[in-house]
Amino acid sequence: IRYMIKKIPIIFIIAFVVLIVGFIFLSGNKSAEIIKIIAYFNNDKMDPEFSCNKVFPVEREIAKTEGVARAAIEELLRGPTDKEKAEGFFTNINSGVKIQRLVIENGVAKIDFDEQLEFQIGGSCRVSAIRSQIVQTLKQFSGIKDVIISISGRTEDILQP
Repeated sequence: IRYMIKKIPIIFIIAFVVLIVGFIFLSGNKSAEIIKIIAYFNNDKMDPEFSCNKVFPVEREIAKTEGVARAAIEELLRGPTDKEKAEGFFTNINSGVKIQRLVIENGVAKIDFDEQLEFQIGGSCRVSAIRSQIVQTLKQFSGIKDVIISISGRTEDILQP
């Protein structure tokens, strides 16, 4: 019994030290830095006549990343939030679209999507709206002057009305 009585305080001391070290470690880890990006959507309240290629900015906050252009497009592909929808924002981009590749060289963003981007889309107006959403979302970055959109590597016959 004497042996156990001496061991109990040691166990408490060890537990206390572990708790303190854990607290110091956790409090030392600061939250990820947040940055603001813009995704562009159509809006039936701001543009009731619906000009096909007229898109409007929606500000989003994301964790800071080196791949900020890709993160902006990923926000675009998520579509408008419920709050944004209530404000009239909508997207012409199909749900489930994936980015296969994004390369930025000499001021040109080359972005390749999967086939879902053009699945069952029709009409020159919708195609124009999709292009505008993607292009404007990428051109918010000063290093991007032009955008080339491709689908599974194809650039010629994509997003046709």
